[in-house]
Order: sequence, then C-alpha cells, then structure tokens
Amino acid sequence: MELNQFVIEAAEVKSMAKESGMSVLQLLPSLVKSAQKLARPPISNYHVGAVGLSSDGRIFFGGNIEFPGLPLHHSIHAEQFLVTNAAIRGDIQLKYIAVSAAPCGHCRQFLQEIRGASEIMILITSTENGGGDHQDNDDSFRPVSSFLPHRFGPYDLLHNDVPLLLELHHNNLVFIEDEKNVICNGDVADHEKKLKCAAMEAANQSHAPYSLCPSGVALMDAKGRIYKGSYMESAAYNPSMGPVQAALVAYVAASGGGGFDKIVAAVLVEKEGALVVQDGTARLLLQSISPKCDFHVFRCRDSSSS
Repeated sequence: MELNQFVIEAAEVKSMAKESGMSVLQLLPSLVKSAQKLARPPISNYHVGAVGLSSDGRIFFGGNIEFPGLPLHHSIHAEQFLVTNAAIRGDIQLKYIAVSAAPCGHCRQFLQEIRGASEIMILITSTENGGGDHQDNDDSFRPVSSFLPHRFGPYDLLHNDVPLLLELHHNNLVFIEDEKNVICNGDVADHEKKLKCAAMEAANQSHAPYSLCPSGVALMDAKGRIYKGSYMESAAYNPSMGPVQAALVAYVAASGGGGFDKIVAAVLVEKEGALVVQDGTARLLLQSISPKCDFHVFRCRDSSSS
C-alpha cells in the first residue's frame, strides 16, 4: 500500500479493515511497511516504521529522521515521531503499536510518559537479526511492560494528578513584554505575529514537569504555512524530545515529504532564566537543515506565579 499521509481517520480505518477482510488490529501491522517508506534516515539508511492505534480509532504513523552533519542524538526515532504526531492532534491515548523493529531502550523509556504506558500493546513485524525481543512466527501483541519490566517513569517523580504526555494542559505562559497577555488575542494579522503566537501555543502545551522549563517552536515554510512543536520531557531526561524536533515532525507530517530547505522562518519561545535552554540546540539544528531560515527567540514567564 502506498501512503503519503501520517494519520488515517477512524471511519477510513474501519473501511480499510472491512475491504481487506481483516480486523483493525490485523490491519495495523500491515501498514508498517508504508510507515517505513515515510522515514528519512540518510545516515544509517535503516528505515524504521511505527504505526499506532489510538483510543478514538485513528491510526498514526511515524518514521525515523536523521540529520547529516549533526550528532546522532538530534535524530528523531520512529516511536517518538509516532507519539509526537499523536500529541499534535489532540487529547488521546495510544492503545496498540506495530513497529518494524524492536523499540530501542530510548523509545521504551520515552513511551513511559504516556499514562498507562505499561499496558500499551506492541507488535514487532520484523524477524531480521533474531534476538529475544523479536516475535518470530508470533502474531500477538505484547505489553510495553514486557519490553521494560523494571521501569522508571513519571510515577517515580510526579503526583498522580500531574498531566502526562498526550493529556491536555496549559502552562500559563505569557510573553515577558506582554503583561496584559494581549499579543496573541484577537485577529493575528501578519505572518511574524502568527509564528510567534504559534510558538507560544506550543510552549503552553509543552510537557516539562521535571525541569519546569516548557518551550515551543513554530516553523514557517515558503508558502506561509505554520507548523508548531512542543518540548516533551522524559523522566529519564535523555530521551526527551526537543521542541524543534517536534515542530519538524509536524512539518514532515503535514508537508507530505517537503524538503527542510523550504523552512524559511522559525520562532522559539522559552522561559526567562530557564535551567533547560533550547536556544543553542534549536539554532544549530535549523542552521544545518535550512541555512537561510530566519530564527528568533522570545522569552516568556509563568503568569500564575505572579
């Protein structure tokens, strides 16, 4: 199946399953090869595809993305792409995931930020390279808890009522220069203002309960279209997803394969005096993939603390 999209709506999912004579869960692994084709791994040439079924019946896609000329930790893993793709599109839960290769430890840890992560069911479609994690001749899904049995996650550090990844929340951020919070109210006329407000929206949706340093990035392409991404932390810190990577997921998912050189402007919004600073990393990545991108940083504060 050829697919140039990163989400399938619930009604279409049911129709596809019916036409193919499969259940929705049987359909899920059959889409993994299509997800692999959407990956962008110019360094490793190893295409990873991940497909997830959400609680509302939609199917989301993810593929790994690598950036030549940058350290490998800037890469976006397929499972991270999948979760970010779902996060962009609303308050949902991922229930089942099919992936082309066993999730690495990085991704197993990142998935812990989803409430009830241990019960998310995973199926590995590849049997290459052997290994205990691969499900040779086994079509059953297995819970995340079987991949990461002795896990460390949000419940070790946070109260149970703290919103987790994929859950709606608002960080109460306002621009430093906007004491009355009016910059993004009403009609937003020009592209620069829209970009700035989109980055603020992303920062307010950021999942940063450990550092309390939320941030967001908005990108604009040559046609004036805007794509936003929120910083998403992991309890284990290193698997955290930077806001510029999250915005690039939104760009790739919406552009249907557009080149990064088409990104012409970007805005980062982060807290004044933050202990976790995204400025340098975001600037480095954007300069590498789109050297002509006009990049600006705006500072914000938590309005609830004043």
